[in-house]
Amino acid sequence: VLSQVFENVFICSQVGHEPLPPSLGRNLFGRQVYQLPSFFAYAKHIVKIDGKAGLFKGLAPRLCAGTIGTLVHSRVLQESGNSQKEDLSSLQQVVKETAREMVARSCATVVTHPFHVITLRCMVQFIGRETKYSGVFESVVTIYREEGILGFFVGLIPRLLGDVISLWLCNMLAHLINTYALDNSMSHVAEIKNCSQAVTGFFASMLTYPFLLVSNLMAVNNCGLAGGLPPNAPVYPSWVDCWRSLSREGNMSRGNSLFFRKMPAGKMYAMDQKRFF
Repeated sequence: VLSQVFENVFICSQVGHEPLPPSLGRNLFGRQVYQLPSFFAYAKHIVKIDGKAGLFKGLAPRLCAGTIGTLVHSRVLQESGNSQKEDLSSLQQVVKETAREMVARSCATVVTHPFHVITLRCMVQFIGRETKYSGVFESVVTIYREEGILGFFVGLIPRLLGDVISLWLCNMLAHLINTYALDNSMSHVAEIKNCSQAVTGFFASMLTYPFLLVSNLMAVNNCGLAGGLPPNAPVYPSWVDCWRSLSREGNMSRGNSLFFRKMPAGKMYAMDQKRFF
């Protein structure tokens, strides 16, 4: 529930909506730079407009996605774990476990993606002050009526690619570190290995962030909401076009930070449209 507060700010910043102008601040080295409002300033702005309830828009479909995703993930892992045990090397074991996890995550992602799309659209409504997506059932009817079955799976491909690449990067890097950089005779080696897994996971998520960005943008692209239509956002024919457009503009990392948000280089802030050009 608390993570939904972060998600509301995160998604709006990904779309490019900046309701507050940049201000002069200092970076980590003490140098004066123009910065965008942090998570706290953005959240305070949402509360000012919509009250505290505005921070929890999209909570119902996200809870549905979390519950169903956990059940599917656990079920697939259970089924794939019933195979006969084999004598495998450490690398082969990591590859096998990663493959099992990849299948489980992919199944859970595919099943829950419709709820993910609804969640994103509920949150992006804040930009245009719309109420088109007001509930889970009503949103399902709206998407099916306007876009058909495929409307529930927009942005699925880059999301799946990002998850799969991130998973393999994380597990393989962690295996290399634990095998070649750590000695099992070291004290607290188990805690160090857990730490290396967390570090490689963070590193992998940073590298695959553009896939998440493109997936979320495509989920709200041209869906009838102001946040996904010109002038707030161009209409992308496909996720590949979205990727290329963001790459040309240097926006592949847009919205990746909630606290130390630097002003985009070479961009001008338009107060009337509340975004950068």
